[in-house]
Order: sequence, then structure tokens, then C-alpha cells
Amino acid sequence: QQGPHDSEAGSVGEGSMLAGPPPQPNGFLPGKEAERGSPAAGADARALPEAQAMLPAPDSGPGVARAPIRLSWRRLAVLAVFSLYSLVNAFQWIHYSILSSVFVRFYRASYTRVDWLSMVYMVAYVPLILPATWLLDTRGLRLTALLGSGLNCLGAWLKCASVRQDLYPVTLLAQTVCAVAQVFILGLPSRIAAVWFGPKEVSTACAVAVLGNQLGTAIGFLLPPVLVPNTVDDTDLMGHNISIMFYGTAAVSTLLFLLTGVVFDEKPKYPPSQAQAVLQDVPPEDYSYKQSIINLFRNIPFVLLLISYGMMTGAFYSVSTLLNQMIVTQYLGEEVNAGRIGLTLVVAGMVGSIICGLWLDYTKTYKQTTLIVYILSFVGMTIFTFTLDIGNLVIVFVTGGVLGFFMTGYLPLGFEFAAEITYPESEGTSSGLLNASAQIFGILFTLVQGKLITDYDPRAGNLFLCAWMFVGIILTALIKSDLRRHTVNSGILNTDIKAPTLRTLQVNKLSRPASGFP
Repeated sequence: QQGPHDSEAGSVGEGSMLAGPPPQPNGFLPGKEAERGSPAAGADARALPEAQAMLPAPDSGPGVARAPIRLSWRRLAVLAVFSLYSLVNAFQWIHYSILSSVFVRFYRASYTRVDWLSMVYMVAYVPLILPATWLLDTRGLRLTALLGSGLNCLGAWLKCASVRQDLYPVTLLAQTVCAVAQVFILGLPSRIAAVWFGPKEVSTACAVAVLGNQLGTAIGFLLPPVLVPNTVDDTDLMGHNISIMFYGTAAVSTLLFLLTGVVFDEKPKYPPSQAQAVLQDVPPEDYSYKQSIINLFRNIPFVLLLISYGMMTGAFYSVSTLLNQMIVTQYLGEEVNAGRIGLTLVVAGMVGSIICGLWLDYTKTYKQTTLIVYILSFVGMTIFTFTLDIGNLVIVFVTGGVLGFFMTGYLPLGFEFAAEITYPESEGTSSGLLNASAQIFGILFTLVQGKLITDYDPRAGNLFLCAWMFVGIILTALIKSDLRRHTVNSGILNTDIKAPTLRTLQVNKLSRPASGFP
């Protein structure tokens, strides 16, 4: 059976065109394919969209029209502004946890209630991710970016009104607003990279976008203990120091919200890659968001990645949330060093993220790199677990850095691997589901690990995480590597394109989500 838009190609070489594999599910409503330019619909081949002529043919020569592929300098500004407001959002996530002993005293709350100021980020993400990804697909990148940056700014200002010992509910409300902002932030790195960056820099761009969030976590580990020391005998001074931190965060958030409105565009004037060029000619009425979600859950490699990514990233969220408790349990009064260990963990992970992104752009070995980093993260977690209680903080700094290099470096790998094996589905949807899985596992891991730390010791909680990370290694090893996006991008770079590859290009060009909620 002919796929959509095969009629024109069939006039060139029908026998070879039908030899390819059947088209993959692509999120389009049943029957729409036959309505547009196919022989089944009785349409003339000349009615096919102009993008059909832009696809390379096996005998393509210099005179064949192709989509103009150009890189915009604006992409660097978009990436920088996104990374910065993602940084501030991550800073607002972690600054309560790393000061848990301070906020327990200031708000006269239990450690569990203070832990919820971190876990609310995870709780808010799960029910809101599908509406957020629908908004990204239907209303676009610019509106989603403005919502993320604007809500982040609003939450920061609400915190300024919560600096009073009886206003814990207000600070929880403010943190909830920041948590909602996160829903419109975490799914954007792979989307920004795909829409604005070329095939030779897309993985590095995604790593840099994720790095902004990691840098915010790193600053959140380092700066709050310095700005807000644990002045146990002077709650007025403690409140003054908290106000300085909150007002400074609000001022920076406001500036970044204004910059987001100035810098962000929906997409560049010209597509940066062939994968984007062939996806920009999709009529909105042919796309079903619900069908796209169904297709993702029918994609077995993606489901395996969804679970294994959730385990790894959930473990990272749990370690980050409970790091202060782990360190202070073993090293009494070392809140500042707990923040520095967290900083070491995340900064090492930032280096790992950039190295992994550059490596992927150079080699395109997505599964191999993901599996190796997963295994090394498990090894790092095991070493960290058995060296935490030996009484030497220097060793904890070193093992924390090793753990962070691989565990935090894994985060952009999951986004890019998902974008490859789920192409041409929306990058925002796939990465959003990955983050939802991470939040669910993060909530469960934080609750259970926190209970184990309280009832037993930090080693018991860390061994719990090690067990689940080992399961994640097995699931990652089972993922089939099908690099669909890379196939399309490499096809335009190779003039000797075989018929099956051409057919894949023609089918996939109809598969880009654009708009429309069923």
C-alpha cells in the first residue's frame, strides 16, 4: 500500500519505492494520509506540497530544489536566556533543602514539612505535564517559555512575602508556583536544540540547556548556606538573611522574564537541519496529540527508556533533596560543607553533561553512551554509599564528584536518546514524559530514602537507591537503538541515498506534530 505522498515518487521509480518498510505510526488521525495528494484520493501528483520537491531523489543533481538549511545567530541568545531562567528555577527548588535545618527552626516545622518544599516540584509536575506538552505543541515555544519564566518570577516575589515564622503556608504556595513554572521549563531543552540548532550541534545544545538547570542546583547548594547561616539564637537575623536571598532571586527572575519576551521567537526563519525542514510542512488539522501520546507508549524502546530514566533521575533528585540530612547525620554541624559537597556533585555533572553532548554529536552512539554512563553512575553511587561514614570529608567530596559526573551527566543523554528513537514525535512530549517519570520516582525514592535515613542510617537509604539503579541498567541494556532522526539528517548529507532511506524521508516528513487537540 502506498504511503502518503508516494504518488510523485512512484512516477520516478515505483518498484523501488514500495520496497521499503511500512510507515511508522506518526500521530496522524486515521484516513488523513489518503486525503492529501495520494492516488487513493484521486489527487493529481502536481497537487503535492512543495516540500515533496525538496526531498532528495536517488538521482538528484545540482538542479534539484531543497529546503534552505541555515543557522541563525539568534539561537545562541535563545539558548542563553533559557539556560539562565532554568538556572533560577533550579536554584529555587534546592535552596530550601540545603537549608533544611534553618527552615525547620525558622518556620517551626518538621523536617518532613520542609522536605515537601522540594518534593512539591515533583508532585506538581506529574498531573501538569500532559497539558504543558499539549500547550507546547499547539501554542508553540515562545508562549511556553514566557509561562515558565513568568511563573518563576511570580513565585520568587511571593516568597518575599513569606518571611515570617507563621507564614509557612505562604512559602509553600510560592514554591508551588515555582513548581508549576518548572513544568514549562524541563521539557524545553531537546525542543530548543532541535528547532534552533544544526545536526552537528544539537546534542551539545541540549546538554548546555540542561546544564543551566544543573548550574542552578549547584549555586543552590553553594550560595544559600553562605547567605543564610544557621543563627540558632537570633531568628530576626535569620529572617533578615532569608529576605536578602528571596529579594535577590526575585530581582534576577524579573530581569530574565523581560529578556525572555525580547529574545524568544517561535522558530528561526530558516530550518537548521533537514530533519526540521521536512517536518515544517504539516497541516495542523492532520495531527492528534492523543494519538501521538499513544504512539509513544506503543514504542517499546521508549517505554524502557522512560522507566530507566525515571529511576536514574529520581535517584538524583532524592540524593539532592536529602544530601543535607545525610551529611549532617554523619558530620554534625557541617551544613556549609554539605552545600559544598552538593556543589561538587553538580559541577562535576555539568562537566559530564558537556562531554557527553560533544561525544554524542561526534559519534552518534546513543545507546552505548547511555548504558556506559548508567553503569558508571551505579558504581559511583555504590562507592559514595560505603565511603560516606568513614569520617573523612575529603573522601566524601571526591566520591560525590565522581557520582555527580556520571549521574548528572546522564540527564541530557536521556533527552537526546528519546528524541532519536521517537522521531518524528514531538521532542517536548517525549522529554516531558521522561521528566514525569523522573518526578514520580523522585517522590517515591525521597519518601522511602528519607524514612530509611531517619529510622536506620544514610547507608540503608543509599543501598535502596543502588538496588533500583541496578534494575535501570538491565532495562537500558534491553533498549533497541533505532536512530530515526539521525537517519533523516544523514540522508541529506549523502547524495547517494538508497530507495528505502528516501521512502523513510517521505513518510517522516508528514509526521511532525504541529497543532490540534482531539
